[in-house]
Order: sequence, then C-alpha cells, then structure tokens
Amino acid sequence: MRFVLGLEYDGTRFCGWQSQRNERSVQQTLEEAISTVADHPTSVVCAGRTDAGVHALGQVVHFESDANRPERAWTIGVNSNLPEDVSVRWAVRVGEEFHARFSARARTYRYVIHNAKSRSALLARRAWWHHRRLEIDRMRAAANFLIGEHDFSSLRASECQARSPVRTVLSVDVGRSGDVVWIEVKANAFLHHMVRNIAGTLVRIGRQDAEPGWMGDVLESRDRRVAGMTAPACGLYLLRVDYGADLETPVPDMAAIPAG
Repeated sequence: MRFVLGLEYDGTRFCGWQSQRNERSVQQTLEEAISTVADHPTSVVCAGRTDAGVHALGQVVHFESDANRPERAWTIGVNSNLPEDVSVRWAVRVGEEFHARFSARARTYRYVIHNAKSRSALLARRAWWHHRRLEIDRMRAAANFLIGEHDFSSLRASECQARSPVRTVLSVDVGRSGDVVWIEVKANAFLHHMVRNIAGTLVRIGRQDAEPGWMGDVLESRDRRVAGMTAPACGLYLLRVDYGADLETPVPDMAAIPAG
C-alpha cells in the first residue's frame, strides 16, 4: 500500500532533506519514525529536496507499507516518534501510480525578509534580516520578467545538476506586512537555489541598486555572476505542492511564517 504524508518542519537544525552520514536530516528522522509505526524499515520520497536551514509548511512525501493503519493513526503515531521541529499534518492512502515528486504539477515557495533597522532575535532563523528599506513596487515590476518559460541559468546554483535550466514560472507575488516582506514564487519546477537567487536579485532592485528592467538583463545573460547574491536559507519556505486532480493538498498553516 502507498501512503502520502504532508509535512511541516523547521529546517534550522537539519543538514537538509536528504540523508547524509553523521548528519541530522529530515529524511532520516522521518523514516525512523515511520518505520517504528509500520514495524518494518521504510523509505520515503519527497516532492522537493530542501537545503540546510530551509523550512517547509507543505512538504509532501510517499512511502510503501503493508501495515494496515488508518490514516489518522499514521499522523498521530508518526508524530509521537518525531522531534518537535518536524510534524506530520495529514496522511492519506493513494494508488500505486501516485508519486510525490513526479506527479507534482507545481510547487510554491515563499521567501521572507525582515526589513527593519534593527535585527530581531526571534526571527533570526526564520527570515533574512535586511536593514535598508525595500521598495515593493520596484520589486514587483522586476518580478514580472520572471513569469513564463525561461532559461534560468543566471538564477541557479553553479552546482545545480538539473539537465535543463528551462523552467516555467506561473506566478510571482511580492508583498509587505509591517516590517516583513515576502516573495512568493509558483513554478512547474525549480532549480537549485533558484528562489534564493531570485530573492537576492529582487532585494538589490528593491534597495535601488539596480532598475527593475535589470531582471530582464539578468535572465538574458544566462550568467550566474550577473545576478544578485544567494539569499540566506533561513528565509525560504516550501509552501505547497500542487497535484491537480490526483491529490488535493490542504491549505498550509500560514501562522508558522513571520507576518509582520
């Protein structure tokens, strides 16, 4: 039988999603908890691997088990074996054709910036602190250049292993609530560090070090050295994974994200 779980986690104390020897990973932590409930070893497949320090409100995973447990038992049982910085929000049984990664139609990430003159101790690991005032209208104008199918070579990490740099961005939203600025990007798929590089580039425009049209030049260059810095991992959240009619995922609990 194949089961799907919806996860929320604080990535601060993890080396990232993927299991690594002698490191604390989300994958290994979750597999150990599921194996305890299932009473047999299990392995999980996620919708999108997250880096060290990156958080998730809507990570989706699937796993196989012959243990005939009700859906609620998977939620309660696995959570009782997880540390406080990982939580299963929901569970559902699916058909064998469903795949957490390959069945995904789109993914949405949100990047959060604490835009204030003084740093916050409470937001230190939950948002990127930037003290210079960010002009939201300039960032929104620049973000429009990202929408559609593009070669995102200039906005992916140099070590990115994706075969093609072409992705389709479905929407980009930039907003502010008090001292919190957010950048929300929805795409069919993402490249390594793509959202963090978008955030770093938009911040440069928002603080008036470059014009909004520069984003178009960045894309056209296909050169990572032309774009802005890679924003810190602490501000990035995997918000939601969309599967269309294959699986309706619940709306994430936005209260977990700094809101100004």
